[in-house]
Amino acid sequence: MPLDRIGETLASFYDSLVSEGVPEHLAVLVRKVRQSEADAAAAAEPPAAAPRRARVALVVEDDPGVRALAEALLEESELSVVGCDSAEAALAVLQARGGEVALVFADIRLAGAMDGLQLAHAVATLWPRARLVVTSGHCVGRPEIPPEAVFIQKPWRPFQVLVEAERATLQPAPPVA
Repeated sequence: MPLDRIGETLASFYDSLVSEGVPEHLAVLVRKVRQSEADAAAAAEPPAAAPRRARVALVVEDDPGVRALAEALLEESELSVVGCDSAEAALAVLQARGGEVALVFADIRLAGAMDGLQLAHAVATLWPRARLVVTSGHCVGRPEIPPEAVFIQKPWRPFQVLVEAERATLQPAPPVA
């Protein structure tokens, strides 16, 4: 079976697996398939022919006021901003625009079946080049987030959010998935 066929099959099962938690061995396989596809796409097109894509900050927050504040702050950065109230909505954006997402700024408590911790683990596994910032006002200390994620306790200060946006813009652009 060709590698692209395996990737398509894995992607079709992904949505149901995320809600149950992705086993590490499957996550590694999905990363390898996506990296192979990205490498093949990069080899097929010369770098000069590729259009410049806008880098995106994804704000995932169920409180509309807090989401609007974070979106307004991030609009001041070099990133274009997309807001979502649930992890499921964020995953839909990531599936469509994952190669453009430079920053995921997510609350732990979200609307929908998935919480921000599950989203953080999915992002760390499937979009490892995106800078991941997790926030909460209900946790004491650092929750069980992926080691590469940054945790900011609520109430966060605007400066903290802008620093993370700056760090996301300084990192190399994520590969287009």
